[in-house]
Amino acid sequence: MPSFDVVNEIDLQEADNAVNNTMKEISTRYDFRDSKTEVDFNRKTKVIDVSCEDSMKLKAVKEMLVANFVKRKLSPKSLEFGDPEGTSHGGLRQQVVINEGIDRDNAKKLVKLVKDSKIKVQAAIHDDKVRVTGKKIDDLQEVMQLLRGAEVEIPLQFNNMKS
Repeated sequence: MPSFDVVNEIDLQEADNAVNNTMKEISTRYDFRDSKTEVDFNRKTKVIDVSCEDSMKLKAVKEMLVANFVKRKLSPKSLEFGDPEGTSHGGLRQQVVINEGIDRDNAKKLVKLVKDSKIKVQAAIHDDKVRVTGKKIDDLQEVMQLLRGAEVEIPLQFNNMKS
């Protein structure tokens, strides 16, 4: 039977490129001249550490980071910005976590959405993804369109299409 998986995956190389582009933009901007602004990306923990001198620069770095994620075709929905914390040098520090996978609550919402649509397919939760199976590929494509148009707080990708 034809099937596909609904997943939330981030290409870490593209995320790394977005962070590097942000750092390059910070080094060339006039308002960041002579300021101690750092953006570090830890690929293992999928955490971006941002440290700035004040809240205005922190907000500007956040906007640059989101813009560079969009330029790299990564969804900014996958970024979870933590609360700014004070540093010992009088600046601000913020952690940005890159979320991957579909949590249990969002997976249940996706399954409910598919079942309420009355399309002849089955949706099942497997770990951090949702598998959709059906008899016709046209039904699966209809489910893909439905999920693309749905208001979900995480980015969705479709992979592992089997016919």
